[in-house]
Amino acid sequence: MYKLIIKMAWKNSFLRISRTLLVITMIAVSMSMMLSIQGLYDGMTFNMLDKNKRSGSGDISIYAKEYRIDKDIKHIVKNAQEIKEEIEQMQGVKAVVLRLKTDGLAATARKSSFASINGIDLADEERFGKFSEFLKEGEIDLKKRGALIGIELAKTLKVRVGSKLIFSTQNSTGEINSIALRIRAIVQTTNITLDTNAIFVDIKYLHKFLGTASSEATQIAIMGDDEKLYEALKIKYSDYDVKSFLELQPMMKQMQDLMVIFNSITFFIVMGVVFIGIFGVMYVSILDRVREFGIMLGIGMQYKYIRLQIVFEAIFVGFFGYLSGAILGLILLIYLQDYGMDLSSFSDALEMWGYEAIIYGTIKVSYFTTTFAAIILASVLSVIIPLAKIKKLNPIEVIKAEK
Repeated sequence: MYKLIIKMAWKNSFLRISRTLLVITMIAVSMSMMLSIQGLYDGMTFNMLDKNKRSGSGDISIYAKEYRIDKDIKHIVKNAQEIKEEIEQMQGVKAVVLRLKTDGLAATARKSSFASINGIDLADEERFGKFSEFLKEGEIDLKKRGALIGIELAKTLKVRVGSKLIFSTQNSTGEINSIALRIRAIVQTTNITLDTNAIFVDIKYLHKFLGTASSEATQIAIMGDDEKLYEALKIKYSDYDVKSFLELQPMMKQMQDLMVIFNSITFFIVMGVVFIGIFGVMYVSILDRVREFGIMLGIGMQYKYIRLQIVFEAIFVGFFGYLSGAILGLILLIYLQDYGMDLSSFSDALEMWGYEAIIYGTIKVSYFTTTFAAIILASVLSVIIPLAKIKKLNPIEVIKAEK
């Protein structure tokens, strides 16, 4: 009898193996594509957040109480240099920069546009956010009234490296002053506000132009990885407006949430495909072996052992599908992390929304752990209906019907 069971078990084995390999391949391809999409989604978000932090607010920013409501030069942090030195001594602080900013009008011989002039210290900005990486064209040099200009503002004013522009604004006494600047470079931060409005000049020169003291600033930006740093700063500098990055950039939070939704939708679609694939293979496989299972039950084998065999088969298919998909997905993610996906043909549209033309992926352990749990769960769930069919078998009727 056992020989008969073994003979039936090997019957049509080639067809079963072919089906199993097909499902394993389907799981591997689906999973690797899902991992790649997740990596790209997260890479896009991370890149935008990172560049907005490095070029703008950092992890935390400190302003005078009224400055963000009324961006007037009179709302300025008077002892900014002293505060900067104090913050640099705090635990978890990586870098601190002072910035001086005011709004005004930028004009050339043919064009004019609203703009903001930003006083920065290039050495501090390089330590803070590697400012040189934002260079698009020209040379970063703020000497002799040199200025850097955002790429979109340069397009609006139709200026290029070497062009001259006039910036007009109110100084600290309320008088309208103008300054002639020479464009040394065009920068692209992918921070939409800066790329469309910003002109960068040396902070010392801007202090002189606006008539403000060298110890003053409109913004103190901080880079830090200590989770308690924000709360410590809010308590210590309660007389100022202390804001985290996401408080200053609520759209970035919305974008993070949106990417989570996209990843979740992709995940459930792929897991649905995996479930259907495993279910189809296991159901057909069980139909092919109905007489085999009937004989097993007929000679006294308990149903729980048959159930265990079928569950192990499903887990085997799911596990090797996951393993193949994890390897293939890791290779794709490493490639995307190192070389990225080139979307240069859509560069204008992407840059308008703050994305780069080349999108780089990220790799997270959670991609693989979550997918593993989901595939194993899908494998187990896929055999519930086939097992119910086996449980209802009448061994005598099955054997007679198959004669």
